[in-house]
Amino acid sequence: MTVSELINKTEKTAFSFEVLPPVKGTGTSALFSTIDALKEFSPEYINITTHRSEYVYVEQPDGTYLRHFVRRRPGTVAVASAIMHKYDIKVVPHVVVSGMTKEDIEYMLLDLQFLGIQDILVLRGDKAKDEARFIPTKDGYSHATELIEQVNLFNQGMFIDGTPIKSPSMPFSYGVAAYPEKHEEAPNLEFDLQVLKQKQDMGADYAVTQIFYDNEKYFQFVERAREVGITMPIIPGIKPMAKLSQFNVLPKTFHLDLPEALSTEMEKCTTDAEVKQLGVEWGIQQCRELMQHHVPSIHFYSMGATESIREIAKEIY
Repeated sequence: MTVSELINKTEKTAFSFEVLPPVKGTGTSALFSTIDALKEFSPEYINITTHRSEYVYVEQPDGTYLRHFVRRRPGTVAVASAIMHKYDIKVVPHVVVSGMTKEDIEYMLLDLQFLGIQDILVLRGDKAKDEARFIPTKDGYSHATELIEQVNLFNQGMFIDGTPIKSPSMPFSYGVAAYPEKHEEAPNLEFDLQVLKQKQDMGADYAVTQIFYDNEKYFQFVERAREVGITMPIIPGIKPMAKLSQFNVLPKTFHLDLPEALSTEMEKCTTDAEVKQLGVEWGIQQCRELMQHHVPSIHFYSMGATESIREIAKEIY
């Protein structure tokens, strides 16, 4: 079954989470520890991120800086295979525009096809850390909709150069991103919703939201999405607060507002441990309310939050 079929067939709110491939040379122990900590809650699927290639600047003996090319985190496809082999859990690798050429994408789709992976999440991805705005890779794309066009072409049995795929496999089912508080580059929420509607019309089966802490923002977003004709499932994305620094970092990084009740409690915290406990309590409350509204699934972002997600899941699943 595809992700959309899985979340539509279950009578209860499905559980899923996202993991990062390990940093080059660090092995899979931390990755598998995350899955081991959360697998008892019967995840319907596990998302695997793909990170773009970036540059770093290394100071030279003469005081100048030399730009070095650094590969993106390796192993999205390999990690997907490892998880399938070790855990027999459905995997959803991210296929991104950011840092990828059309040919890179095509070979990634081929590798996934070889593994029998049918589900992917199609994203534009983030701009490079040293860029003020998103700059397309040479022979790459600017928008997720262009990537969707390539996936659709692949699903139809054609390579990007127009030649047929001699042995086409099952077509990819794909999800896309949604932003309850608007994508940072969108001029307004109405524009953002029209882009999401376009992705649905092009073939997206579901959407997963950016993190948010105010459920009312999510409910309003879903209501407005339905008004413009978006009918696909919109899965809420949740990440529990775990550190004092996140009080300022998360709103800036993800362009979101913290609800007043949460920010008031955050201001009372003096240690990371206090924030972590608050994050668990808020997450339980937030997820229970989402479940009461019969969301099809809740998707957790696990980076730095595995223990908190486990505490929340124990209470709600």
